[in-house]
Amino acid sequence: MDDASNVWDDVPDWGGVGARRLVRAGALGGSVWEFQPGQRQFVYHFHHASEELLVVLRGTPTVRMHDGDRQLKEGDVVAFPRGTEGGHQIRNEGDGLARVLIVSTNADPDVAEYDSGKLGVWIGGDGRFFRLEDAVEHSGPE
Repeated sequence: MDDASNVWDDVPDWGGVGARRLVRAGALGGSVWEFQPGQRQFVYHFHHASEELLVVLRGTPTVRMHDGDRQLKEGDVVAFPRGTEGGHQIRNEGDGLARVLIVSTNADPDVAEYDSGKLGVWIGGDGRFFRLEDAVEHSGPE
């Protein structure tokens, strides 16, 4: 994976952020994410069922966590437990490329909350997103 020009040719350009799923074997999955300078991964979020582990492969990404920002370096490992304490967002505030490996437990079903006011729900690998402001009260049997 040393030659980024070949490895990343088939990764979609999401505005300077790309990802390649390496493996998804039942309850475990792994993806490599690459961030150009100034780019970030999604918005700050946390999962209710899945746990994630981040390994910095290249560069110096910054991760926003529930207790503040942390500047990371190559070889650093950070765990994101399920729940609010596992909240995170990865950014590249450096001048060079940043690349991270994210390993996930891929719990099924899973729910993720985003600071954009959205909720993601995954069941059987199929995900749907909802706005929290659209929530309605449950009034019982109808």
